[in-house]
Order: sequence, then structure tokens, then C-alpha cells
Amino acid sequence: MAGEHARQRKGPRVWIVLTVCAAILLVAAGGFLVVNHLGNQAAATPTKPPPVLKVTSVSPTGTNVAAGSTITVQFSTDLAPNSPMPTLNPPVSGAWVVLSPSLLEYQASGPLVPGATETVTIPGGDGGVIGSQGQHMDQTLTSQFTVAPGSTLRLQQLLAELGYLPLTFTPASPLTSPTQEGNDQVGSFSWRWPNQPLSLETLWTPGVNNVVTQGAVMNFENQNGLKTDGVAGPQVWSDLLSDVQSGKGNAQPWDYVLVSQSLPETATVYKDGSPIYSTPVNTGVAGAPTENGTWPVYARYTVTTMTGTNPDGSHYVDPGIPWVSYFHGGDALHGFVRGSYGFPQSDGCVEMPIANAAVVFPLTPLGTLVTVQA
Repeated sequence: MAGEHARQRKGPRVWIVLTVCAAILLVAAGGFLVVNHLGNQAAATPTKPPPVLKVTSVSPTGTNVAAGSTITVQFSTDLAPNSPMPTLNPPVSGAWVVLSPSLLEYQASGPLVPGATETVTIPGGDGGVIGSQGQHMDQTLTSQFTVAPGSTLRLQQLLAELGYLPLTFTPASPLTSPTQEGNDQVGSFSWRWPNQPLSLETLWTPGVNNVVTQGAVMNFENQNGLKTDGVAGPQVWSDLLSDVQSGKGNAQPWDYVLVSQSLPETATVYKDGSPIYSTPVNTGVAGAPTENGTWPVYARYTVTTMTGTNPDGSHYVDPGIPWVSYFHGGDALHGFVRGSYGFPQSDGCVEMPIANAAVVFPLTPLGTLVTVQA
């Protein structure tokens, strides 16, 4: 009986062991479930997106921007080192420099063009600027500004420097930067040649738009393939500044024609300050006088047909008029057959013998000043 009693007591121990094991398994399983649940939670947490890349400011903007201004572009976040750069139109010599990871500055090696409207383009999309984390702007952004018109004084200084005026300009000190090339400089003008005709010297005033400046602009336009209107627009300024930087000057001598209506009437041609040719001429009769004053040659023809109205009201049509240089309305220097020369006979033009007109014509390119005086 004692042995049987001992065997019966083994049963509860087995149940205890089984119960403990089951509990351990449950705890382990619960722990696994907890760990697995937390792991799934971690895996489901999204990665933080990179900051949005956009332009926060572009400078300068507006109108009347100084020609020596600095162009900058500020971004909302840092750029990648290999990011494409903005572009300028019209182009300005120079290069973009990274002042800070999110700030660009254009360091120009030349001035902004007076009067020009400059467009700054910051490219967007897949081929555009790149942020430090690979992000792109949604679309391309453009910003514009207009450079202040150039001054008459600086225009004259540049024309003189390039040899398009009968004067030279001597700056008081050299430029501190090529970006200042479009700004007025302190200095002085002087006549290139001594003893110029008083009729020419009285036309000149520094800083004031005058016919001497207009003729020089027309000559420059003509040599650079531009419309010869004597107006210094952005393209004239652009070419002037380019020529100053490259050292390209006036390729022609400086010519001037002085017509005297004192009898006997004559026309004298000056080349680089010296009288080189003189011819008898005929100016306008009392009913169609040749006006006194100074004007630049604005149109030229080796031969043309002239039409107009005579003082008596009749009309004329004269074909085959040679060596014609128009300088004031319908008034022109040209050849014409007359029995004599040296007194008023024309309808306002300055006539001369055809052979003489052939000599004068090459000396009167567009922009040449013609003075008519009593």
C-alpha cells in the first residue's frame, strides 16, 4: 500500500510542470506578439521629406536699376554642389558665385547695359536647380529688371574714347571695376586738333545732347550695322561698352563740311581737323533758301531722282542726280550741272560741279556734320 500511495503522488507534479511550461510558452508568445507589433509599428513610420526648394528673393527688381548693381538669387534651402545655375538675357560677362549654400551672386566682369531689360531665369523641373537632398523646383522662375538709361555725359565720354568725336576725354582716375564702365566718370574733354572752326566749337557742351553727339552716334551706328537714327538705345550702349572693353575704335577719319553762303559760296571739307578740299557751290534762291545751321548726313546715294516744288509752284523731277548726301530735310550736298557756281541757284540744296561732288561724297559718311552759315 505504501508503494501504491507513493506512485499516486507523482501525478500532481506532472501537472505542475505542464502548467509552468504552458505559462512560460504563453509569456514567450505574448512577448513575441508585443515585439512583433512594435516592429511593425516602426516599419510603418514614414521617412521625413526633404525641405521644399524654392526661390525666396531675386535682386534687383523694378526700373531705373543702377548699371553697377549686383544680381543675387536667394533659395529657401541649400543647393547641391552640382546644381545648374540661373541664366541672364541679354548675357552679361561674368559668372555665378556661391556666397552661401542657399545664396548665389553674379560677379560680372562688365557693366549692365543702360536701358536694357534684363531677365534672370532660374530653371525648374528635372533639369533645373537641385537642392542638397536632390529636390527640384516645380517650375522655372523668371524675374526682370530694367537698367537706368545711360547719361548723355557718359555717352559722350565713351564716344570720345573710341574716336567718334572731335574731342578726347581724359579720366581723372582709372575705373575701380569694369562693372562701373557705364557710369559717369570724373575727367575733362579737350579738342583733338587745334584751331577748329568756331562754327564747330560753339556746338559742343559736355553733358548736353547736341548735334555733335548725334552725328557721332550715327557714325557709330553705321559702322556697327545698326539703324542710323542717332538715338543711343540699349543696343548702341551694348556695342559701345563692348568696343571699349575690346579696344575697337573708330575705323574712319572724323569729317566735317562747312558751307559758306558768303559770295562766292564755297564748301570746305575737314578731315581729322584739317581742311583738305574746297569747292564752289550753289545754295538756295530767295524763294527756297538753304537754312543756316548744322545737321548730320542721314542718307546717301551715288545717284538718285530728285523731286520737289519750285518757288513758282511748278514741280520738278530730276533723274540721275549724282553723289547725294542728304543732311537736312530735302537739302543735300550733290553734283549738278550749271553754267557757273558760287551764288544761289538751287531749290535749297548745296550744288557743286559733278567732278567736285565725286571728291566730296566719300568724305561724307552717315553722321558727318554739315554746317551752313551766312
